[in-house]
Amino acid sequence: MRGIVKRDPAPGAVWAEDLPVPEVGDRDILIRVKAAAICGTDLHIFDWTPWAHTRLKLPMVFGHEFAGEVVAKGAGVRRFEVGQRVAGETHIGCENCYQCLTGNMHVCESMKIIGVHVPGAFADYIAIPESCAWELGDDVTYEQGALLEPMGVAMHGIQVAPVGGKDVVLLGCGPIGLMAAGIAKAQGANQIISSDIVDAKLEIAKTMGATITVNSARENLEEVVMEATGGRGADVVIDYSGSGIAIAGGLKCLKLGGTMVLVGLPDKPVALDLVDGIIYREATLIGVTGRRMYDTWFECEKLLKSGKIDLAPVVGGKYDMKDYEKAFKAIKDGVPGKMLLIP
Repeated sequence: MRGIVKRDPAPGAVWAEDLPVPEVGDRDILIRVKAAAICGTDLHIFDWTPWAHTRLKLPMVFGHEFAGEVVAKGAGVRRFEVGQRVAGETHIGCENCYQCLTGNMHVCESMKIIGVHVPGAFADYIAIPESCAWELGDDVTYEQGALLEPMGVAMHGIQVAPVGGKDVVLLGCGPIGLMAAGIAKAQGANQIISSDIVDAKLEIAKTMGATITVNSARENLEEVVMEATGGRGADVVIDYSGSGIAIAGGLKCLKLGGTMVLVGLPDKPVALDLVDGIIYREATLIGVTGRRMYDTWFECEKLLKSGKIDLAPVVGGKYDMKDYEKAFKAIKDGVPGKMLLIP
């Protein structure tokens, strides 16, 4: 099969056309990939950042946001049949630890990640445990299916701090932050204030449902939020940027007794004002990783079927998978939205 391989401990990747098709274990399914999407994690791997070289064993096919068709299954598979259309959940839980057995498989004590610890989806085929597959409805396209995993991250961030009737600040207008604006709108948020430093991304945020947008490179986010909320501050602030500066600034926008949710992954330690920012403010601080398996997926599916959210504006470009270098370049050049790779 063909695929994108990280072979050397250096920036870049190679296109290979002689890769072996993955073998299928007893409880695995083999999927022909129909669409895959590039994530920030994939940028770390492509650029070979410190995050990547402490986690990957090379060579490795990477990529973990995808959808496709089941073409083979192991003898122990019960939930899926050949021909079904599925999307992939990134987290591989052991199904035996305390977290897995208490409904928290997404934070399994022995977690493995598709495209990081095991071969990923930037290829013609991928084999995954059946526990990592989500059946797609007939009205969900493969391209939408490839966006369900990142949409789930946006949804999870909002699930832990319900936004209905609330004033919400969303930090960062990457693909997940953009989807979060759409989810917040669908769930009845009062005001949705999206911030970023790229005007083109802020324009898409408006399309997705943001009522106020702030370019924090030239506007004072705290002043805008305070003016919009009568000086009280936002009920909920959710960070999708991973920027230490954005997180520290977002905390200042939070009302007394408000909730701040951290979703984005900073690439270095972040200093926060614990006294005035959290303790005296009686703020609730919540960390979120990935998607709940499978509460979050059900919520995303219901929202898509309702027609209350349209993911089309979030797609920044579509590329033949062998042209992956163009897609990665577009992301680095600041082109807004999610880049899709089609095998």
